[in-house]
Amino acid sequence: MPRKFIESFGNALRGLIFAFRTQRNLSIHILVAISVVYIALLLQISLLEMIVLILVISLVIVLELINTAIEEVVNMLTLIRKMRAMVAKDVAAGAVLVASISSVIIGLMIFLPKIIDIYLRILK
Repeated sequence: MPRKFIESFGNALRGLIFAFRTQRNLSIHILVAISVVYIALLLQISLLEMIVLILVISLVIVLELINTAIEEVVNMLTLIRKMRAMVAKDVAAGAVLVASISSVIIGLMIFLPKIIDIYLRILK
């Protein structure tokens, strides 16, 4: 493998480790993601449903990583323009919030019918 590629991979891994160690929300998102995949496996959801879940989980985590990068850059520049810097951080956090809410809705759309079906079978 070319040396540049290996260096890039190392840089990316270092960034992920930094984000995981310093960002509480990222740790929460990862814990929720693992729980959701576990529940999905228990409920034996379809391949398409699993693909959708993995995509929305990935979207939330990627946006959280982008949010972290923006926050780090903005924190370096806040001495210059504090108000504009705060807007950038808030907008990035808003993107994570929108993706998180969408993920919850999609998760409910996938899981709720299966959970209701199990509940109704138990009642019979």
